[in-house]
Amino acid sequence: FIFKLAPYLSLVPALITFSIVPLGGTLTIAGHRVMLQIANPPMGILIMLAMSGISVYGVMLAGWASGSKYPLISSVRASAQMISYEAALGMTIVTVILVTGSLTTHDIVTSQAHGIWHWNLIRLGFVPFAVFLIAITAELGRPPFDVVEADSELVGGFATEYSSLRFALFYLAEFMNTITMSAIIVTLFFGGPAGWIPPVPHLKWVFPILWFLAKTTAFAFTYVWFRAALPRFRYDQVMDLGWKRLIPLSLGWMLIVAGFLVAPAWGLIMAALVLVASVVLARAFELGHHREVGPDTVLSPVGRRPLPEEVLRKMTDGPEA
Repeated sequence: FIFKLAPYLSLVPALITFSIVPLGGTLTIAGHRVMLQIANPPMGILIMLAMSGISVYGVMLAGWASGSKYPLISSVRASAQMISYEAALGMTIVTVILVTGSLTTHDIVTSQAHGIWHWNLIRLGFVPFAVFLIAITAELGRPPFDVVEADSELVGGFATEYSSLRFALFYLAEFMNTITMSAIIVTLFFGGPAGWIPPVPHLKWVFPILWFLAKTTAFAFTYVWFRAALPRFRYDQVMDLGWKRLIPLSLGWMLIVAGFLVAPAWGLIMAALVLVASVVLARAFELGHHREVGPDTVLSPVGRRPLPEEVLRKMTDGPEA
């Protein structure tokens, strides 16, 4: 049963997340104002975060129920990758909530509807958008973070034992997640359906939809471009990027934004504290690397990690007779 249920657990969260995305502005039908949005719950952003966490259960259960070592390793990787990037993803969303003052996607789009200078990409800076893009790409397992489906290491990953319709459901979930998260990026940072060209008076409801489709298509193309242009990261590189770079960066930027919202002076003080903490962390990473790798340490050609003593002994003694 779990083996059959896993593909649906991957697809359904993507569909639920897309339901909270504003596809356009408002439309008046028979005197009633209708929002071009399937659902506008009061805590839509929290639903998006919950669905992004639930979607990994499909991959995890698929690997566990397959009864094979390669899908199991793939499911463990997917779980670790989701945990590593969920914190950075959440803190970038918190910065958007701090500026907007609301958890609904409709209010987030409305706060950006007064021109391009009111988009969260401009108000919050480039850093939250960049961290969100990297974190969501890693959570979805899209290239170059597709260590969950590394063909050279894990054959077909968690979907190795699947075929026919259930195999197609996994790929449908992957592509639906790409479209959904492209729409979420547009909603949070690029004004949603808001554009910078005034619409024609009789077609006011058409132009927001066209702007939304154009922006979402641009980010879907960005994911395809990532797949074609960037090589796959190693598993240790994926973990290092999440824990050592994105989490401190997103936490520091969130503190700076919160400080500026309280008072500009507090924002400057927080920026100075974050800068000092960044220097200390960078120095700590450097000292830790030098402590691990001494001048006489033999490094592995893969990952530049110190080789264990057993491997060094075999390399120096040669093959046994």
